[in-house]
Amino acid sequence: MEIRQHEWLSASPHEGFEQMRLKSRPKEPSPSLTRVGANFYSSVKQQDYSASVWLRRKDKLEHSQQKCIVIFALVCCFAILVALIFSAVDIMGEDEDGLSEKNCQNKCRIALVENIPEGLNYSENAPFHLSLFQGWMNLLNMAKKSVDIVSSHWDLNHTHPSACQGQRLFEKLLQLTSQNIEIKLVSDVTADSKVLEALKLKGAEVTYMNMTAYNKGRLQSSFWIVDKQHVYIGSAGLEWQSLGQMKELGVIFYNCSCLVLDLQRIFALYSSLKFKSRVPQTWSKRLYGVYDNEKKLQLQLNETKSQAFVSNSPKLFCPKNRSFDIDAIYSVIDDAKQYVYIAVMDYLPISSTSTKRTYWPDLDAKIREALVLRSVRVRLLISFWKETDPLTFNFISSLKAICTEIANCSLKVKFFDLERENACATKEQKNHTFPRLNRNKYMVTDGAAYIGRCQGCEAPWVGVTQAVVVQLCSTVCPGEEARPWEPLLVNGGKWRSGNRMVKTGRLITQIPVSWPELYTRRHRGHLSINVLQKFSGPFASLYRQG
Repeated sequence: MEIRQHEWLSASPHEGFEQMRLKSRPKEPSPSLTRVGANFYSSVKQQDYSASVWLRRKDKLEHSQQKCIVIFALVCCFAILVALIFSAVDIMGEDEDGLSEKNCQNKCRIALVENIPEGLNYSENAPFHLSLFQGWMNLLNMAKKSVDIVSSHWDLNHTHPSACQGQRLFEKLLQLTSQNIEIKLVSDVTADSKVLEALKLKGAEVTYMNMTAYNKGRLQSSFWIVDKQHVYIGSAGLEWQSLGQMKELGVIFYNCSCLVLDLQRIFALYSSLKFKSRVPQTWSKRLYGVYDNEKKLQLQLNETKSQAFVSNSPKLFCPKNRSFDIDAIYSVIDDAKQYVYIAVMDYLPISSTSTKRTYWPDLDAKIREALVLRSVRVRLLISFWKETDPLTFNFISSLKAICTEIANCSLKVKFFDLERENACATKEQKNHTFPRLNRNKYMVTDGAAYIGRCQGCEAPWVGVTQAVVVQLCSTVCPGEEARPWEPLLVNGGKWRSGNRMVKTGRLITQIPVSWPELYTRRHRGHLSINVLQKFSGPFASLYRQG
């Protein structure tokens, strides 16, 4: 037993160590484990490659997206630039029919037109002017291409005996529609007129303005544009009463495309509001004013140098470079040095609603300022009729009271009662079925005249779209002396102050004594003297000053 152990110890020392060495060596991996490792490595490598490919593709995609964004931004900028360029060209270049400030006609002829109600007679030496009806018919007879009319009233076809002139005017408009003459008409949406419907059926383009959608007012504008050359501005609407029962005044500019260039944009503004319930936040540049109180139109009227601009109201309808109507009136009063003569239908510095009345001092305060601070003579001629507010007399008394203790404060106020004056009024008229009114609205100073639709109360500038205002101011050249203006009262009388005053609906105009054509046909000048002296004798002194 001992021998065997020894033999074993002696016989296998190398073998034992070899076995121990072999046992201590790391075991070789099995083939299956090798294959798993290789597959895992391969998949990791594949995923790594896929990730790198995806990242490269992502970089390319992001780069291409950035390029697209840059290209899109450049295209947008280019489009905006082109739009701005073309919009600038719209304003700086030509307007409709190729009209521009460079090629328009500014050597114009002007004529007053007036309607005298039936039963009123002028004295033999009274100035004579073209009748409103004949002035309108002359414009329609001159029409070759287009007639654009804005009016708040459209009632020409009436059965009243004095409506014959309105019917003839209506027939003439129908005739023009059959002569390939473009007729565009703008009216208030509240006007339910058979005249408009008949003209529309004949091809006239009719636009209704819903003023209540903008400021709860109504359209009161009244002007014509014929062939983009001739303009009528005045107090009369297209109704038979304006041609028979009302005292109306207007002015016609012939061959005055520079004035048309500006006035046409107001017409386009009205037309652009068709079917719209709100005013755009930004007006098209094509509707911007061409001339305003700061940049007046330089023109010649009957060979006399003058200036003009058009204003509008309410403020909501005054795009850039368009003078607000009340601001135009303020500028005329502020520039007056000697006198301010105003004729209105109503003088009531009160804003009235269905629930309350508030004081509206704007115009009243300007008159007081002229009286007290600048010693400017003020004359007011106010229409008197059944709707005259009794408070009118309180405000007039207040105006007169401020001159009681102030030196050089001169104020005279008279009322024009047309119905009382008409001894030949029909039974209908005396029963007020057809009220007869002096609807002239104007203002004249020693430097300018305003012709428009100003009522003497807040309504025209807050809730109503007014007619156009034009201001014509004399231009004195270096070395020349300013010539006096003789105001000619549009209600039919002369205000003898060394100047002649014209008033037409809503126009500011200065007319020099030397105008040869304006007063060649004298039809109205002393009407106010004759009429007013019968029921307001002291008013006559107003016309004999100077």
